[in-house]
Order: sequence, then C-alpha cells, then structure tokens
Amino acid sequence: MQNIVDAVLSADATAEDIAALALPDSYRGAVVLAEESTMFEGLADADKDPAKSLHLRDVPTPEPGPGEVLIAVLASAINYNTVWSALFEPLPTFAFLERWGRTVPGAARHDLPYHVLGSDAAGVVLRVGPGVTRWKPGDHVVAHCLAVDLDHPDGHDDTMRDPHQRIWGYETNFGGLAELALLQGNQLMPKAAHLTWEEAASSSLVHSTAYRQLVSRNGAQMKQGDIVLIWGGAGGLGSYATQLVRNGGGRAVCVVSSQDKARLAREAGAESVIDRRALGFRFWSGDEPDPGEWRRFGKHIRELTGGDDPDIVFEHPGRETFGASVFVARRGGTIVTCASSSGYDHRYDNRYLWMHVKRIIGTHFANYREAWEANRLITRGVVHPTLSAVYPLGETGHAVRTVHRNDHSGKVGILCLAPHEGLGVTDPELRARHLPAINRFRRPVEG
Repeated sequence: MQNIVDAVLSADATAEDIAALALPDSYRGAVVLAEESTMFEGLADADKDPAKSLHLRDVPTPEPGPGEVLIAVLASAINYNTVWSALFEPLPTFAFLERWGRTVPGAARHDLPYHVLGSDAAGVVLRVGPGVTRWKPGDHVVAHCLAVDLDHPDGHDDTMRDPHQRIWGYETNFGGLAELALLQGNQLMPKAAHLTWEEAASSSLVHSTAYRQLVSRNGAQMKQGDIVLIWGGAGGLGSYATQLVRNGGGRAVCVVSSQDKARLAREAGAESVIDRRALGFRFWSGDEPDPGEWRRFGKHIRELTGGDDPDIVFEHPGRETFGASVFVARRGGTIVTCASSSGYDHRYDNRYLWMHVKRIIGTHFANYREAWEANRLITRGVVHPTLSAVYPLGETGHAVRTVHRNDHSGKVGILCLAPHEGLGVTDPELRARHLPAINRFRRPVEG
C-alpha cells in the first residue's frame, strides 16, 4: 500500500506508472459487521454509540468489473447515512446488500458479512474495468454516490427514478471510508484543483443533494428573491444550501442551534438566522405536535423577513420539524424534503397543505447531471467546502459519533491514504483567491 501512496502523491507519476502498480490483496476499511446488527436493540437513540459498531478491518481487494473503477482513496467524509448504517437503523444495511446481490447480475459479491461504509471520496484512479473510457489510471477524481445500471426505462428521464438506483457505500459495499474503493465509472467527477484531498472529499453528497432540492427541475426550482427557510443552516446540507440560495439571488433564513453556528451561517450568506435553542422552540408537547409553537415560529420568521412567509422550506430533520415546516411555508409554497434525521414518522396538519395549496416534494440525492453541475460550482470556486474537522481513518467511529450527536458544524472529513492534511492542491492561485471562504468552517465551534 505504501507504493500506492508514494505514486499517487507524486507529481511525476504517469498514467502508465499508476497502472503498473501492484494491487494489495487487502486494504483497510471502516466496516460494520452483520453479526453485531442487533447490538443496539432496546436502547434509546441517544444511548447508541456508533464508535462501538464501527471497526477498522482488513478486507479483500475487489477487482473492477465492466464499467467499474478502483480508486485509491486519499480522503472521505461522514454523512448521516453512515450514522444510520452504524446504528443499524431503520434496518441493518445488510438487507440492502442481500437484496441487491440477488437482484442484479454480478452484484452477489457485495452481499458479505461485513459492509465497508462511506458515500464520499476523493482519490486517484488505479484500475478501470472493461468499458470505462472517460477515466484512466492517475486521474484525480471525486465520487458521487448514485449507483445505477440504467437497464430500466424509468431511469432514462431521471436516474434517481430507476428502480435499481442505490446509494454507494450505503446500499452497496466497498464504500469510501477506506484505503481503496470500488465504484462505477459514471460515479466519478473531476477533483477541484484548488482544494486539498480532505476538502474535495467533503462536498459531493450533501452539495449535490442540496442542489437537486433547491435548483433542479426535480426540486423546488428556486428563483431570484425567494425566501428559503433552511433547517440546520450550519450543518452539512444546510451550509451548502445557504451558499446556493445566496448565489441564486434568494434570501436564506437559517435555523441553527448555537450562536457560533449562527455566525457561520451568516458568513456563508444567510440574510437572517434563528437560534432555536436560544429562543426555546420546541415543536412537540409530549407525544403531540404543538401548533402554538408553529405559530410562534411563523411569527418570528415574518419579523425577520418584513412580513413574508418562506417560499421554500429546505427540510431534512423530519419528525421534529416537519409540522412546523408545512405550517410556515407561504400559501402556494413548497416544502422540499430529502431526509428524516430526527425520525420518519412525520405529523402535520393537512389543512395547511391542501387549503393553502402548498406542495411537498421528495428528493433523494441527485442524478449524474445534477451532481456534475454541482461539482462544477465547486471546481470554479463558486461554492466552497464547509469542512470543519478532520479525523484519521482509524477514528471513523468517533467522527460518526460527533455527527450523531450534532456536535459538529459543516462537514466532518476522514483522512484515508493521505498521510496528513493539506495535500492535493494543484491550482494554488485559485485557492489563494478563495482561502478565507474555504477555511470558513475550520474553527472551533461550540454547541
């Protein structure tokens, strides 16, 4: 493995040099184990510790098949799907691997008693399988997490509608929280030359997701002047949504959980910020939603906006916030949701939806074109990574625990083969122009 590290970090290694490297029989990856999938049963969510279920293990190196690529992973990042995987919620991901293994020809090798997690990666192409023509050994790439075979007609209008669509590193094996990763060639995109490996690895999943939610024809189709309420405005998804709203001429109203995160949201482009903890917003009273809090929340938003309700609500917390989101959206407004990190059982008053002709749009990650367009904004320095902390691969469990407990801001990165931070920049001039924005989240953040 050291020969691979030396080669991919060398400025002189050619495509032929990389292609000639001997692949190791095994590599280290952050895995969960099928034999432990019941370890948290009966525990409250707050008592489940992903650092106990995530292990660093040597696993056999897979050979890339038709259309596939093996990359050396220099850095990766933590997403909430890794939290779900590590907690075995809403069900163990081994069910995904088993179902895919018996559904798609050639996928049985993903159905293993261990699951290498991770849906983000930045690295260097080592091997390409038959049929891969866009990429070659030595290419510097980032990965997006949509894996799809496109053998069904529904996927040819929007690949996210393909019934065999799946999320790499969550519903497939050989993910990015590892020294090596196996992907499809159509999951790769050019790495931003002005970013380090860890910075480049932090954006693809959350940024592409936010892009589809807000900008794409498959999402809310935000326009200039729209007021967008963004839950978790200093978190992984919200920090990119805030930038997209600012760049698109919208007005971002960000909900955060501390004054430090409020500062970050403002620096990222928020017009207004709501510190929900400082103001004591709690949208449930025991086991029932609290419409009184919805009204108080809506009133506070109007005070910030000059009397206007949000045109778009950028939803992802789910159960805790969804009732309030439906209530506060303007008449004819849109609630666009991509996740339910606080629970899938949403409760809202449907009168405020149907009588006020509002819309709920469900979006899930992004298709290749949307991910490519989002990545182009990164490569051009229009949208910036929101990396706040970096852990070594051996501490992946602790990093996932940080995200599970919401003790972070922006994105949390993982160094895989990169020996230290700061490597991978090949366009220092562009980096120098944007360095303050690139480092915006790289400060201690409390709360």
